[in-house]
Amino acid sequence: MTYRTLDVPVRGGMLRVGEWTPADPDAPVVVAAHGITASHLAWATIADALPEVRFVAPDLRGRGRSNGLPGPFGMVQHAEDLAAVSEHLGLDRALVVGHSMGGFVALASAHLYPERFTGPLLVDGGLPLRIPDGVTLDELMASTLGPAMARLSMTFPDRAAYLEFWGRHPAFAANWTQDVVDYANYDLEGTEPNLRPSTSYDAVAADSGDQFGGGVVADSLAALTHPVQLLVAPRGFLDDPPGLYDIAARERARTDYPFVQISEVADVNHYTIVLSPQGADAVVEALRAELAALS
Repeated sequence: MTYRTLDVPVRGGMLRVGEWTPADPDAPVVVAAHGITASHLAWATIADALPEVRFVAPDLRGRGRSNGLPGPFGMVQHAEDLAAVSEHLGLDRALVVGHSMGGFVALASAHLYPERFTGPLLVDGGLPLRIPDGVTLDELMASTLGPAMARLSMTFPDRAAYLEFWGRHPAFAANWTQDVVDYANYDLEGTEPNLRPSTSYDAVAADSGDQFGGGVVADSLAALTHPVQLLVAPRGFLDDPPGLYDIAARERARTDYPFVQISEVADVNHYTIVLSPQGADAVVEALRAELAALS
C-alpha cells in the first residue's frame, strides 16, 4: 500500500488530500470525512487496516493543509469539495464514511451527489445533536466542543510541548499510538516558539450549526430509503460517559430516523473510535460489510 498527499482544485483554492492506494488498480474506493478540528490523518489507523481498499481522505476546508481555503463553510460546501475530489481522481461511485462532523459531511455528500457516492457509513456523528430545553446553541457548543475549541487558541513553543499536551488528554491515556503522534504532529503550523493548531476557528464556528439539524442535514435524513449504519462510542471527548449519543438520543433516533441502524463500539471514546486499534477494527468490519454488499 502506498500513501501520498496531493492538492485538488476546489472553490477558492486547493484542497489537500491524503490517499492510501493498494497495488490493485480495481480496488474498491472509500472516501472519508474527518471531524470538526481534525485532519485526514485521523483515518490513518483505519486506512492501514484496509490494505485491499483505495482510501481517500481530504483535509476538509479550514483544516490541516486546507486551512487557508476561504468560506463559505457548512455541509453543502464540504460535500461539493468531496465531489470535486471524486471528479479529480476519476472515482467511480465511492463509499463515503464520516466521523463526528464528517458524518454530516458524508450524509450531505451521498444525498447531493448520489452519482458519485454511496453509503454513507456514519461514525459517532451524522445525527442532529439535540438542544436541551433552556440551553442556547452557544452554550451547547461550549459544552460539547469547548475542549476542542479551546485548543485552537493556544500556542506551543515546540512540537514536544504539543505532544505533551495530547499525551495528557484523557481520550488518549490508554491509546497513545504512533498514529496519534503523527496526527498531533501534523496538526501544527507556524514556527517555533509560536506553533499553533492548524484548524481555522472561523471554520469550526461556521460548521457547528449544521450539526444541530435543519438544512441539508434534515433533507439528507428525510430522503433516506435504505439502511444506514451509525457506529457510536459509549464515551465522549474527554473519555467520559455518556458519549455523543446517549441512550435517550439513540431511542429518539430509532423513532425519528428509522433507516439509521445504531450499533455501539465497546470501550472507545469519541476520538478512539477511529484512532485506536479496537475502534478501527469495528469501523473496518463495517466498511468491509458495506463494500461486500455493493459488490
